[in-house]
Amino acid sequence: MSPQATASDTLPLLLKELKLGSILQVWQSQEQQAISQQWSYTQFLLTLCEYESTQRYQLRVQRALKEAQLPLKSLSNFDFQRCPTLHQPTVISLAQDTGWLKRGENLLSFGPSGVGKTPLAAAIARSLIELGAKVKFITATALVQLLQQAKAQFQLQALLLRLDKYHLLVVDDIGYVKKSESETSLLFELISHRYERKSLLITSNHPFSTWDEIFADSTMTVAAVDRLVHHAVILEIQGESFRKQAAVQQSSSRGFKQPK
Repeated sequence: MSPQATASDTLPLLLKELKLGSILQVWQSQEQQAISQQWSYTQFLLTLCEYESTQRYQLRVQRALKEAQLPLKSLSNFDFQRCPTLHQPTVISLAQDTGWLKRGENLLSFGPSGVGKTPLAAAIARSLIELGAKVKFITATALVQLLQQAKAQFQLQALLLRLDKYHLLVVDDIGYVKKSESETSLLFELISHRYERKSLLITSNHPFSTWDEIFADSTMTVAAVDRLVHHAVILEIQGESFRKQAAVQQSSSRGFKQPK
């Protein structure tokens, strides 16, 4: 840099070199505010650093949410009053503490169709992403297809290892997996691979007592359930379907009568 270069000329170059892009955008406006309000040097520097940190955090969360492919849900708009059997403090605790992910524990959510299992799973996952966790959301049927494709290409172990980068793998609607050995054996292999290492969040409208309808044989069912529940929190959601309630409200607002 030229000896004649002023601080105003040099600073943007240094900010680019140091990859402080957010500070680069605002330092001049913040400098004028600092002068007018007589900030100390420390206050000026702190303001710039806080802005850079905030922008980096927001960008990280945006990238993580895009990669996770979560449904757009959050705990702030989940209606716990419609799910009287759901223990809200437990849900809040799971969403605000990544400790269970570090311990490789699981979260299993059961309930009939339409009671909010998927929105709740997505909301918990979103909160954990905001705390720095890496998350991937995928339906059970799509996951099985992905595993089958990897096995056909002799890349199953490579795929399992790639999925290890996610602290939490959300597997939605496991009850829709077909009862065939080729599918469920791969799902069992995933469960075994992540056991006590990485966390799973599984939603199901089938209780454990009917999981023989999912896995090809009872031995595999028992082994899968045993691994999942060994270190797990189980949420049971009961209530009327959100979709049914919404349909009733919509029909009522239009003057239609519901069948008894």
